[in-house]
Amino acid sequence: MPQDPAERRVTVTGPPRRTRRASGYYRPRTEIDEQTTLGHTYVRSLMRSQLRAGLTALAVLGLLVGPLPLLFAAMPDARRLEWAVLGFGLYAPLVLLARWYVRRAERNERDFVRLVGDR
Repeated sequence: MPQDPAERRVTVTGPPRRTRRASGYYRPRTEIDEQTTLGHTYVRSLMRSQLRAGLTALAVLGLLVGPLPLLFAAMPDARRLEWAVLGFGLYAPLVLLARWYVRRAERNERDFVRLVGDR
């Protein structure tokens, strides 16, 4: 005895449309999105760590390149030495410094995302 299609009921299931937040559930991302004091503190912490990395790289660069004019002034007849130092001797330390800075900045961002990310 076949059933009439009008009499047959279909139950559709799916994810609930509204979910309640569990009490005590904390999302730092919403703090940042809503620009609360705590969210501002999170962002300021990231900016401070990035600034610290940048200033450290700048200080190392200044200590590396700063004394060179004094060195070159002390040896006025060494034009080839100047170009060798500037062209070859400075390249490797600058690349290493840049590499350190990029790795440090990425690590700061990873730590921030881990701190703020959903748990």
